[in-house]
Amino acid sequence: MKNTIIHSIHRPRLLILGCGDVGLRLLPLLRARFRIFAVTSRPERCAELRAAGAVPIVADLDDRASLARLSGLASTIVHLAPPQSDGLLDRRTRNVCAILPERARLVYVSTSGVYGDCGGAVINETRTVAPNNARAKRRLDAERVLRAWARGSHAVLSILRVPGIYAAERLPLKRLRLGTPALDAADDVYTNHIHADDLARIIACALRRGLPGRVYHAVDDSDMKMADYFDAVADAYALPRPPRLPRAALREVVSPMLLSFMSESRRMSNRRIKEELGVRLRYARVADALPQSKIANY
Repeated sequence: MKNTIIHSIHRPRLLILGCGDVGLRLLPLLRARFRIFAVTSRPERCAELRAAGAVPIVADLDDRASLARLSGLASTIVHLAPPQSDGLLDRRTRNVCAILPERARLVYVSTSGVYGDCGGAVINETRTVAPNNARAKRRLDAERVLRAWARGSHAVLSILRVPGIYAAERLPLKRLRLGTPALDAADDVYTNHIHADDLARIIACALRRGLPGRVYHAVDDSDMKMADYFDAVADAYALPRPPRLPRAALREVVSPMLLSFMSESRRMSNRRIKEELGVRLRYARVADALPQSKIANY
């Protein structure tokens, strides 16, 4: 018991900002190397985080004063917290930068939406960013704020640009049961995917091997259009495939937010995470993670 306590004391500290589903998947990969502090805004989650091996800290990223006790707490940080839901600037990341220490290592989980619509082109991390909506603009703002902090603090920042995250609990089953239509083949867009478990593995690899200021695409090998993704999930769960409509007709029956997700087409290269971070995907394609009994070959 004494040796266990001593080992815990001498482990380096790691701070997870926004420890939700992906953070919980990350904990088992890191808790042998780090003493982990997990920030949550919900006190009722403390028992869950403690049981998963983290020291819970209740703090509000929208309230800079509540973050004061985090100042200098850990020199390794994983920033999973999304921006607030309004505006074009990420005020939360600005608050976070005020408590980050000098010479830290930080992995920031951003979004593939910073690229905007790429017309279905295959893109790598050097693609010029062109966000089309406020959500993606806030994420790009966070990237830029963190880059400025890293330069001024002599810190190592790695940015993961992440597409649609899925897992058994994060599939569009409700949408399929409701019969929400998808785009027909002529108007459909390419989408990118990553399983939540693989995203956690990529974050862990980036903490070990991520280069300063480097951007990485946290995506799998799937090469799918959006409606084909819905069809694959429907087939795997014995649900009806969604009806398909041309874009003009779809605009009349889905929300503007949903339509925005169906207005950007890109195929993201994942060569960099494999060659530089040494990532080996557990679920290289969406089909690898779905029930196999009824699934078509996508």
